[in-house]
Amino acid sequence: MRYTSARATNGRTAGTGSGSGSGTNADASTDTDAARPDGRRRTATTTHALRPARRPRGKGRFAALGTAAALALSLPLAACSPGGEGSDAADEPSSSAAASASSPSPTPSADPAAYRRALSSALGPLNGALRAVDGAHDGGPLNKALDAAAAKADTAAGSLQAAATPDDALSGNGQLALALRALAQDLRSARGSGGRCATSPRVALGTAHSPQSIKEAGRALTALGYDVTLRLPRTERAKHRRLANGAFVHDGSRGGLGRLTVKNGTAGDAVVTLTRGSRTAFSVYVRKGSQATVRSVNSGSYRVYFTTGEDWNDAKSSFTRACSFEKFDDSATFRTVRVAGGTQYTVLTFTLNKVIGGNASTSTVPPGEFPS
Repeated sequence: MRYTSARATNGRTAGTGSGSGSGTNADASTDTDAARPDGRRRTATTTHALRPARRPRGKGRFAALGTAAALALSLPLAACSPGGEGSDAADEPSSSAAASASSPSPTPSADPAAYRRALSSALGPLNGALRAVDGAHDGGPLNKALDAAAAKADTAAGSLQAAATPDDALSGNGQLALALRALAQDLRSARGSGGRCATSPRVALGTAHSPQSIKEAGRALTALGYDVTLRLPRTERAKHRRLANGAFVHDGSRGGLGRLTVKNGTAGDAVVTLTRGSRTAFSVYVRKGSQATVRSVNSGSYRVYFTTGEDWNDAKSSFTRACSFEKFDDSATFRTVRVAGGTQYTVLTFTLNKVIGGNASTSTVPPGEFPS
């Protein structure tokens, strides 16, 4: 901040003194078991030797006859035993049944017509909600419409994920469901705060990626014969509104001799506001890389506020993007004093960007406390 005094004598002005130092600003100064290791076990085998029993005398014939009878009775059963000739024919049906049980038939693909109906049913309510977003006015009505559309987008995504989908549409259906989830989040994020530095919801939606993802998934499904009819909300491009350098945003009564020069070396345009008590004396617009001078400042002590950013919204008296709100910690005092032979008055210079050797500190200000 540079302070300079000047004295006017007989209509001529002569400098009477100046303070050293250059104007400064901070963009904001006040702103972490015993089994073997290989799993095998030992096996003990016991063998018993049998001695043939002596055949009693006189009973051999009857024993032999008994054996022959047993053999005769067993012959008719041979054809039905597993070792008989009919075993191969009996095995074939069993093998076929086993093969059938181990190899189930593939599940048929979902009915395309049924999927088309599910697709239309899922997207229909969302289409209606998105049309409501297009017709809503800024502020509360638009925020309400955005919330409703976000809920419908989530519901549509869930319906598609649960739908029976034909094989050729599996990929596109999955992509569309994911894109709808992202759209729901983007719709919620776009809600306007209604305060200072509030980006338009339609501008915010214009920078979202989900609408493009939905278009790509929709084109893929439509090419396969599954029509995706979804009307996405209209968007707006970011604006770059500016006032002329030195233009007054607000101008109160000025009739003094004081003079204020503001140099703006920040990355954005700025509006500098001087207040006395609760009243705004004046606000002046200073473009980035420029300076502006306000003359006829009345004597008195002022608080000096400034805001920087992009795209000035005159209706809200605020920038809409990249905003900052700050104030100089020291007040600015303008004096007009009559001295012998003339009048002495104050000339002040403020530099909004930080500079080497600067002597003025700044603090951040909540947006809601910034004077309008």
